[in-house]
Amino acid sequence: METRSFVPLRGAILTVSDTRTAADDVSGDLLADRVTSAGHMLTSRERVRDDVAAIRAVVSAWITAEDVEFVMTTGGTGVTGRDGTPEAVTVLLEKKLDGFGELFRSISFAEIGTSSLQSRCLAGVANGTYIFCLPGSTNACATGWDKIIAAQLDYRTRPCNLAELMPRLKE
Repeated sequence: METRSFVPLRGAILTVSDTRTAADDVSGDLLADRVTSAGHMLTSRERVRDDVAAIRAVVSAWITAEDVEFVMTTGGTGVTGRDGTPEAVTVLLEKKLDGFGELFRSISFAEIGTSSLQSRCLAGVANGTYIFCLPGSTNACATGWDKIIAAQLDYRTRPCNLAELMPRLKE
């Protein structure tokens, strides 16, 4: 069997919160640590309030940036009035990866039971950039990265992965 070499990707992380600051952004810190520990490069990291226009502005800028191949957001995926990450991001997507949310909720069900139905996490492709929207919970971010995203952004993952499709995303 062919052995593949690791291919580092360039990513950005957005924390969506009305309350988190750089000092207490535990979920953003966890994702940043996981991304860099895996060998990928973190090219940008920001925090915005729970506001659809603010979220969309940052993600829109990143999907047009040459140095961003994937975006991860944390926060704003719940059902309260202020939760607007899915609404901000969905309109940007050219292709939605429905299986991401389904798989995330399935894995989460084993961890938190029926509370997993409250997550509106999602993933998709916009302008050749992968976008993953995760809940704001640190445990949810760990689940999303450790059990789904890390393997899919790793070119070595068999039988297939999202990283190997990157050259063809803008066809």
